[in-house]
Amino acid sequence: MGTKYQAFHRRSIEDRDAFWSEQAQLVDWHKPFGQVLEYNKPPFAKWFVGGETNLCHNAVDRHLKDRAQQPALIYISTETGEEKTYTYAELHAEVQRMAAVLQSLGVGKGDRVLIYMPMIAEAVFAMLATVRIGAIHSVVFGGFAASSLATRIDDAQPKVMITADAGMRGGKAVPYKHLVDESLRLAQTPAAKVLIVNRGLDKAMSLVAGRDLDYATLRAQHMDTQVPVTWVESSHPSYILYTSGTTGKPKGVQRDTGGYAVALAASMRHVYQANPGETYFATSDIGWVVGHSYIVYGPLINGMATVVYEGTPLRPDAGIWWKIVQDYKVTVMFSAPTAIRVLKKQDPAFLRKYDLSSLRHVFLAGEPLDETTAQWIAEALDKPIYDHYWQTETGWALLTGLPGVEAHATKFGSPSFPAYGYDVRLLHEETAAEVAPNEKGVVAVMPPLPPGCMSTVWGQDERFVQTYFTSFRDKLIYTTFDWGTRDEDGYYFILGRTDDVINVAGHRLGTREIEEAISAHDAIAEVAVVGVADQLKGQMPMAFAVVKDAARIATPELSAALEKEVMAKVDSLLGAIGRPKRVHFIAQLPKTRSGKVLRRSIQAIAEGRDPGDLTTLDDPSGIQMVKAAVDGK
Repeated sequence: MGTKYQAFHRRSIEDRDAFWSEQAQLVDWHKPFGQVLEYNKPPFAKWFVGGETNLCHNAVDRHLKDRAQQPALIYISTETGEEKTYTYAELHAEVQRMAAVLQSLGVGKGDRVLIYMPMIAEAVFAMLATVRIGAIHSVVFGGFAASSLATRIDDAQPKVMITADAGMRGGKAVPYKHLVDESLRLAQTPAAKVLIVNRGLDKAMSLVAGRDLDYATLRAQHMDTQVPVTWVESSHPSYILYTSGTTGKPKGVQRDTGGYAVALAASMRHVYQANPGETYFATSDIGWVVGHSYIVYGPLINGMATVVYEGTPLRPDAGIWWKIVQDYKVTVMFSAPTAIRVLKKQDPAFLRKYDLSSLRHVFLAGEPLDETTAQWIAEALDKPIYDHYWQTETGWALLTGLPGVEAHATKFGSPSFPAYGYDVRLLHEETAAEVAPNEKGVVAVMPPLPPGCMSTVWGQDERFVQTYFTSFRDKLIYTTFDWGTRDEDGYYFILGRTDDVINVAGHRLGTREIEEAISAHDAIAEVAVVGVADQLKGQMPMAFAVVKDAARIATPELSAALEKEVMAKVDSLLGAIGRPKRVHFIAQLPKTRSGKVLRRSIQAIAEGRDPGDLTTLDDPSGIQMVKAAVDGK
């Protein structure tokens, strides 16, 4: 940890207004802000108060003067074989066409637009067009099932939904439209219009007259329509992004406009050391926060070309990502540890096949990066590898290396240091006292949260406070719900969750959501789901269920058949993303005398660890059953 970084970080905490006022010069303001931070209603922070700006203007319009013919969006689908580059001028035209279509459907400032789309260029046009007209987008990952989509529709109450007939994965079409139809049937307050990008992948797609509209037809009517940006006050919501919680109902993370634009612009410079005119390649999906921040907004705000990739890291072969790096001279890459673990199983020759001289460094995030994977990719690429840690709630990195501020040595398995703006503490879970070096504590942030972090939970201010700021008695402190340690050199290490949210290949899932889906099967009386360590995906859900009628699992064949049924039920309610690794059937769950299920002990046994203190157990036979199930006895 160098002195330059320390001074930079200290100033961001101790001289907050001056620091962020400087960073705010990295974006355009239609009307200057009158106050850097308004914090008279803790823990609610308002940044750049009174300032007016627009995310789409900062991502597209302001670059037209100097880089109209420069590549802005590079769309690559190894599924369909399509490859197309849009310049800033072409992106500007496409976004205006989409914006005009949305306006023709009655969408205006403050209205919500729900986007449920595969990784195609039109998904990015849709996001940019929504914020251009002052509306609020809610992108839902295409892997979610209809009922999950319906809960998000009811919460956001979108005026319009935008979807596609289908996505593609591994050479197979993945239909979307039928899931949208089912979600609208389940929703209490369905969207009035559905805009469909028809890729010709789902020949069986059916349309609902008067509700479903073909995007290509409407686009053709607005080829030359000019749609000026709608300037919004800095705190105006830009989007809602749902994230799993410890309760069954997902939380709508609400992001502002001005603070987010400034945070992303600053991060491109200080964190990623990325320059205008270069190419940025994030391998995520727009349905996740990484896709919002670093496929769409961050690179474009910074005047870069951004890669939108539909495909897997292995198709047509394990060299595809590195071919993209070579062909488009990618300078900064952002991926997930899970993806690197997948590549680790392939022939290393694929990494040496392409010219990677343009690549400056690779950032990884999504779940804890294990030391062996970090070392493998660092040696294979011979490039700096930066682990960094953040959340849907923060919108950008909380712990990270900062090569744009000061070059420093990294430690494998560590996301390095607190990013500027974050007053990070490691606290004892009960006393809230700071822990000593190498002692486990809860990773917490002293508010106010910096620009770019969530403003609140959509429509639920009280839930925002209760969820994130009440873990430490009588103190308003933001909790990440993650355990961490800090070594003598100041490097942080993330150890895992303090709550019931698990991290599957970088995708956060609430165990409660999976339990509710399993309980929806009529044979199940009771269930506990825990996250267990998985070599490839970081964690996987594992279920332990009690059946209503023991006859359903009287033989191994019957038990296997029921497990398949339960898996199918989860698929139908949550999507394959929530499917447990295994569903073990046991006669009773281990509980305390007060009736609380001992999930931590179940998790420990499932991972082959000591279950810890069992003195509060009501009946030890439950624990023995978990052990027997895991051991396959």
